[in-house]
Amino acid sequence: MDDNLTKVLFRYYSDVLEDDVVETMWAEIIDDQKGLYKLDSIPFYGPMISCGDVFKATFDEVEEMLVFNEVFEFSGNSVIQIIIMNENFDKEILRKRLLEYGCESEGVNDKYFVVDIPSEIDYLEVKKMLEEFESKALIQFAEPVLSNQHFNDINIHNFNS
Repeated sequence: MDDNLTKVLFRYYSDVLEDDVVETMWAEIIDDQKGLYKLDSIPFYGPMISCGDVFKATFDEVEEMLVFNEVFEFSGNSVIQIIIMNENFDKEILRKRLLEYGCESEGVNDKYFVVDIPSEIDYLEVKKMLEEFESKALIQFAEPVLSNQHFNDINIHNFNS
């Protein structure tokens, strides 16, 4: 394990679960004196943060660990949530296709996984592929954290159409 990584506790309300969630994620230590960390995980259930974002965290005596406070600097990455709707569909087919675009994913279980969309990826191409799978009733997807760059990728195309 990288010595420059630490676990951070996140508390938030999840629209996916419709409940309060506690999730621990890995973060790179940027400046522990200033309480600055860079997220090195993909959030599972929807806090408004994505992999690569720099955030502030403080040590909580009760929790006995670092606890997320606020995002300090956005990376431009986005987070996509995918639910497998067809039990015969192998989610690894889709995860492999996403990886070919440069998008890593983390599985929660056989029917649900999350995807990191790096800022330099043209999200329109990824979204078209996801919509194709969705149109075949294989998946449903949500965009809980869509960066300005990825939002513009979609809207520039719609404006030019």
